[in-house]
Amino acid sequence: MADLSDFLVTKRWPAQNPDILQVYAFGTPNGRKVPIALEEMGIEYEYHSTGGLSDDIMRSPEFLSLSPNNKIPAILDPNGPDGTPLGLFESGAILQYLAEKSGKFAGTTASEKFTVYQWLMWQMGGAGPMFGQLGFFYKFAGAKMEDPTARDRYITESKRLLNVLNTQLNKHDWVAGDYSIADMAIVPWLTTLDYYGARDVLGWSDFTNVVDYEKRFYDRPAVQRALERMA
Repeated sequence: MADLSDFLVTKRWPAQNPDILQVYAFGTPNGRKVPIALEEMGIEYEYHSTGGLSDDIMRSPEFLSLSPNNKIPAILDPNGPDGTPLGLFESGAILQYLAEKSGKFAGTTASEKFTVYQWLMWQMGGAGPMFGQLGFFYKFAGAKMEDPTARDRYITESKRLLNVLNTQLNKHDWVAGDYSIADMAIVPWLTTLDYYGARDVLGWSDFTNVVDYEKRFYDRPAVQRALERMA
């Protein structure tokens, strides 16, 4: 049995089976990516809900010991690549690691791999941050601002990003050709636009390829299993 006692995070979220991969997350778009990937890849894991995103959780010594940026998700793999346990934070890095570990969902050639990675980075650097800012200025505290400049900026940029994705999906059912970790990263962020109540203002229904893409994703049994496990 693996010894994870040196990892402070296990004091707050004890591992029931320390021999399998441990996931620390919550039901946000970023938090959903890793369980979805693990279900798709057939990697056994133990899911630990952080129970929220409050400072007393995210900035606790236990969580910061694994995720110094105080963000979910994070993982602890007792079977790391060097034969020792490995802790990782940042959802994009985790998805890349899991694709390497499983040999799945990141292409079979170098060209395919970097095509997947470019769309993963598109989500990490574009769609995720911009949609998140849209949520802040359209639904949350920023919505109280009388000056519409910020809100309009993120509406416009979110529309642009949806058009980029919609155009790419003219060529493929999945963003990088075959189904990949890039899709696992992108679609949860599309769904949060509904949570923000922003789909109408973005003209969501006009992006017909994106609408169909989201449905294809949630029709996958592994995606459904992951969401049920996180519920």
